[in-house]
Amino acid sequence: MIRSALFLCLLPLAAAAHDNQSRITTRGDMTCISSNGAPNHEMGRFPNRANPNAFREQHLTFCFPSEPKLAGKTTKGLMTVGVSLTGVPFRPYTAGYYDPDGRGGFSSDPSSGWRQQAMYAPRKLGMDAQNAHVDRSGLYHYHATSPAYVASLDGNPIGFAPDGFEIHYEPGRVSSSYRLKSGDRPTAPFGPHDGTFEEDFEYVEGAGTLDECNGMMVGGSYRYYATDSYPYFPRCFKGVVNPGFISRG
Repeated sequence: MIRSALFLCLLPLAAAAHDNQSRITTRGDMTCISSNGAPNHEMGRFPNRANPNAFREQHLTFCFPSEPKLAGKTTKGLMTVGVSLTGVPFRPYTAGYYDPDGRGGFSSDPSSGWRQQAMYAPRKLGMDAQNAHVDRSGLYHYHATSPAYVASLDGNPIGFAPDGFEIHYEPGRVSSSYRLKSGDRPTAPFGPHDGTFEEDFEYVEGAGTLDECNGMMVGGSYRYYATDSYPYFPRCFKGVVNPGFISRG
């Protein structure tokens, strides 16, 4: 993987748009992307009516294996599932769970077992046109693929996962194998599985071209894909993950 060439071709655009500052380095057997957290495109207004948080420049570093290897087990449970070539994190999950006593019916209490699915109603989370918003720390992050960011690239990949495998975006060529469950939710908030919650979806092997981690083998190498439908980004990882993938400060 010629990571330096892929990254350097973005620098003029990154520096000119929204003052993105990012660079790529090699640290032993790791490749690292560092940035100030600003995208290389215009972002929406923050704070806004639905999101009270203001953007703040960050000191972010994302490190992943330069030579990724498949592991004997699948890794799950990471909030940051990847990074763009410009150093903006891919974070598809929310921190909200169904809670009838919480603001807007959600809180950080996970006891209900029903986690808010970000892309069901992105405006409620104050997302901009790039499927992104800002969290309480001022971190700008993507919940799904950014049209402006993808348009700024000359092909693939669009980013890297914590195990070092590439993340590609090729709509129309690949498809997710996740589908909405049939029937109704067995516990509160009840109602049909309509995509409001993460748990409304299930992996159906063979329903699409991608596996449960939204990836597949291509030419003898494994790669992940961002998709325009759930899960949007990979949510699990087939390779050996760097446990210190993201560091701040």
